[in-house]
Order: sequence, then structure tokens, then C-alpha cells
Amino acid sequence: QVSLVVNVASECGYTDSHYKALQQLQRDFGPYHFNVLAFPCNQFGQQEPDTNKEIESFARKTYSVSFPMFSKITVSGAGAIPAYKYLIDSTGEEPTWNFWKYLVNPDGKAVKAWDSTVPVEEIRPYIKELVRKIILKKKEEL
Repeated sequence: QVSLVVNVASECGYTDSHYKALQQLQRDFGPYHFNVLAFPCNQFGQQEPDTNKEIESFARKTYSVSFPMFSKITVSGAGAIPAYKYLIDSTGEEPTWNFWKYLVNPDGKAVKAWDSTVPVEEIRPYIKELVRKIILKKKEEL
């Protein structure tokens, strides 16, 4: 699978546009070849203060989110979880705000990172190409 790993926040200025666009990606490419992986984070501006259950409920009710929502984590600095340390080490890009996006290929390699200001639609061609490669590979194996 191709994954787009995102540190999400419910009270950020980027929340509405990102959640809508991330859910559209999930609808268009998921769930067999692609998944958005959402990691709530309260590290930047204290914009994800609620509990895991409240965060998930908000995302599912407000944006009809169907992608996996994980527990609230720390994504940068000494307290960053190992998965994010790997993403940072692989790309040389450390999150400095909410909605930082990492594209992970089917081999588990982080291939690119984008900051909060980059619209999700700009990432679509990269996802499409990786998903296309998976489908072509599967066709060859048939």
C-alpha cells in the first residue's frame, strides 16, 4: 500500500481544507492500494486538545473521514514516536506545524514530505503514480 501520513489537528486553520481533501484522496485511491494515516497531535499551537475518542468523532462526523485515525502523539523533538523519527530521518524534513504530510511507498520508504502550506491536491499526482505502479505490478503477476 501507499500511505500518506499526516499529523492532524481539529482546531487549526488548515483543518477544513485538509480533512476534506484527505478524505477525497481516500475515496479516490483507497482502501486497497492507498490509505491516509492520520495522527492527531497537540504539539503545535495546542490545536488538538481533545481526547482520542473526541478527535475521531469530530473527524468522522464533520468530514465523514473513513481513513485510520490513530491516538494522539508527539511528532517532533525528543518525544517524537519512532515512526515519525523514521519519517524525519528518511526525508530530512521535521514537522513544524499541523498537517505535515509524508508519502510512504509500498516498501515502507518515506519518499517525500510536504509542509502545511502545500495543498493536498498538489500531492495527488505523486500518489496516483505510486498506486498505478502497484496496479501494473499486480496485473503482471496475474
